[in-house]
Amino acid sequence: MSTRILRLAGLFTAVGISGAGALGLAVAADVPQPKETPKPAAAAAPAAAQPAPAGEPNVNWSQWGGSSARNNTPVGKDIPTEWEIGEFDYKTGAWDPAEAKNIKWVSKLGSQTYGNPVVHNGKVFVGTNNGGEWIKRFGAGTDLGCMLCFDIKDGKFLWQHSNEKHPAGRVYDWPLQGVCSAAYAEGDRIWFVTNMGEIRCLDVEGFHDGENDGPFVDEQKVIDAQIAQRKASLAGQIKQLQATPNPDQKTQDKIKALTAQANTISSDLKMEADVVWIYDMMKEMGISQHNMCSCSITSAGDVLFVCTSNGVDVEHNYIPAPDAPSFFAIDKNTGKVLWTDNSPGLNIHHGQWSSPTYAVIDGQAQALFGGGDGYLYSFDPAGENGKSKLLWKFDSNPKTSKLELMGKGTRNDIISTPVVYDNKVYFATGQDPEHGEGIGTLWCLDPTKRGDVSKELAFNASDPKTPIPHKRVQAVVEKDGDFARPNPNSAVIWEYNAVDRDGDGEMAFEETFHRSIGTVAIRDDILYIADFSGMFHCVDAQTGKVNWVYDMLSAAWGSPLIVEDKVYIGDEDGEISIFKHSADPSEAMREEDGEMVPFYGTRNMGASVYSTPVVAGNVLYISNQTHLFAITPDGK
Repeated sequence: MSTRILRLAGLFTAVGISGAGALGLAVAADVPQPKETPKPAAAAAPAAAQPAPAGEPNVNWSQWGGSSARNNTPVGKDIPTEWEIGEFDYKTGAWDPAEAKNIKWVSKLGSQTYGNPVVHNGKVFVGTNNGGEWIKRFGAGTDLGCMLCFDIKDGKFLWQHSNEKHPAGRVYDWPLQGVCSAAYAEGDRIWFVTNMGEIRCLDVEGFHDGENDGPFVDEQKVIDAQIAQRKASLAGQIKQLQATPNPDQKTQDKIKALTAQANTISSDLKMEADVVWIYDMMKEMGISQHNMCSCSITSAGDVLFVCTSNGVDVEHNYIPAPDAPSFFAIDKNTGKVLWTDNSPGLNIHHGQWSSPTYAVIDGQAQALFGGGDGYLYSFDPAGENGKSKLLWKFDSNPKTSKLELMGKGTRNDIISTPVVYDNKVYFATGQDPEHGEGIGTLWCLDPTKRGDVSKELAFNASDPKTPIPHKRVQAVVEKDGDFARPNPNSAVIWEYNAVDRDGDGEMAFEETFHRSIGTVAIRDDILYIADFSGMFHCVDAQTGKVNWVYDMLSAAWGSPLIVEDKVYIGDEDGEISIFKHSADPSEAMREEDGEMVPFYGTRNMGASVYSTPVVAGNVLYISNQTHLFAITPDGK
């Protein structure tokens, strides 16, 4: 596993920035007049969050997975399978397109990018860190959590939302990871989760529309304070250098350079994000996010669904805030919390970095959340008297599995996002990528059941008829008289963790489903998912039968894209493998030098691909670690 990965994602979560600032300096940009009332988030555009009708290419891809069902299967036409990314100056990040093929444009991101691109109303939004240094009022090397906005026509930078890093450091906010969540976009608004444990609602247009949308209208005050802080820091450095006895030329040059920096710090409000409202989960709910806050929000009507990332302490010994919510619903227009749930409580294994899913199944609306205790929860999205209303819950781990520090155990988390397809729910289990490889499980559930729908229930010999409460480390401790019994109310349709496909009585590496932080994609009853060990699995979505498995020979953080007859998946080595969409391995792949390889081959992106490819407006968008690529036939 690459030493660069540091922490989770996938999916997954956000980082922030450390102190930047300088002394109160006159700002170059004029401040637009605040608008006193918030603009409603375009109720007239619900279709923006839904897939396009069959056969009609989708113009937008407005959230992670394209819709609240989270199935990454857009509609496109003539999506390329061949391209060359061109050359880059790896000191400046500048792109040289001379040798590029089928690349429409390239835009610089941060130094590490885990957020998935979201395309909405002529713009593309990507979460990353501050490695791109688009906002010059921050000093070089300043670590921030950033949401970037580009024009889809030419990749032109439009604006950046910047979050400083949490002062407590990596326990809450791991260095350099950036904003790992994907935005949710609708109408003239986007919502996303920041590295600081906030939900922020932004105006899609930024300040380019000449308006300062509220109720939050203090952007310029915040910018001025940051500039003042930075200039004060520079002044302190200059003063210290000036106190050096008999300063040499090198010291004098440094004083001049720092003075020049201090004298040229300014801001341009058009390059900044227009914040509409902020909800601070750490302040208002008392959550204790672990290492990062990562959740790609989804929505139904006026309600947003959010996972909080509440987790363990820095030493992984206890849960600092067991009563704080793990999941909640909030009004997307006002930021008012509608209901909360803290079901994982003291049973959280590590962090909680899954993202919610919403669907109406058999007439019942359901909001699905992957809990940090290894349970998948389904709630009535309406709640009940300001509280959550549980529909069902499912323990994704064997009752005898055990939690051990740093992933040495067999009790897994849910980091993948649940997907709803054909009134069934699909998800995988895994752990923080830093925990390395291990066994995982891919589940298919019947979401029409109610109550505890786990595969098994736990009992104790002292009362063999009454299920015992769940235990964090190990649900069933046999030496204490605990035992597991099949659950007659189980929602399991099928599970996949190992299949002896060659019938030799042994489970080979490629016959095993490993820990995964990826999310499934399904079309025509054919399911695809990558695991963290680099195995790409093709499975029958109805039966769980394994169709074929391909070894990418590199860890996979992201998830598949299915479009036309093509399936795309990225890996940590920076390769995009492109298969033909088929359950038949002889069609999905082709033989080359005696080995089966992806039918359309592989394309190198020049740096690790931790995110998921998406398609909107017949353009293929792929972000590698440092750049966003728009890929089209002939680059047009």
